Amino acid sequence: MKLVIAGDHSSIDLKQALKEHLEARGHEVTDLGAHTTQSTDYPVWGRLAGEAVVRGDAELGIVICGTGVGISIAANKVRGVRAACVSEPFSAQMSRRHNDANVLALGARVVGVDLAKMIVDSWLDAEFEAGGRHSHRVGLITEIDEEYRAH
Repeated sequence: MKLVIAGDHSSIDLKQALKEHLEARGHEVTDLGAHTTQSTDYPVWGRLAGEAVVRGDAELGIVICGTGVGISIAANKVRGVRAACVSEPFSAQMSRRHNDANVLALGARVVGVDLAKMIVDSWLDAEFEAGGRHSHRVGLITEIDEEYRAH
């Protein structure tokens, strides 16, 4: 699978560990940055990753900041992104199965490397349960997105 990963200065170590883990699992991973620990703004990286996913440059994206919250908010501003900020595997899995999350947000100061790997694996191994109530609800989310973007 083709993935993008991006994060602010707090993400460097976790991002690199996840990139190596994902490549070992056979995924193609493009690291959009940041590449140094010099302070940078998480909205830049959330937007870049979200845009890459929506454009089709990657199937899914992973974004990382200190808590995962700010970068998930930024990524969700990109029309078509459904970013989920999670800190444990069950929510990661359910964000794919029920919400068709196409971007996963993690907090580098919240989860350690081993837990992050479990979260990412749970997220990637899950598939959207298309049809029925879940498709209907994702459709409602899309309607909200389109309505507010039209104004």
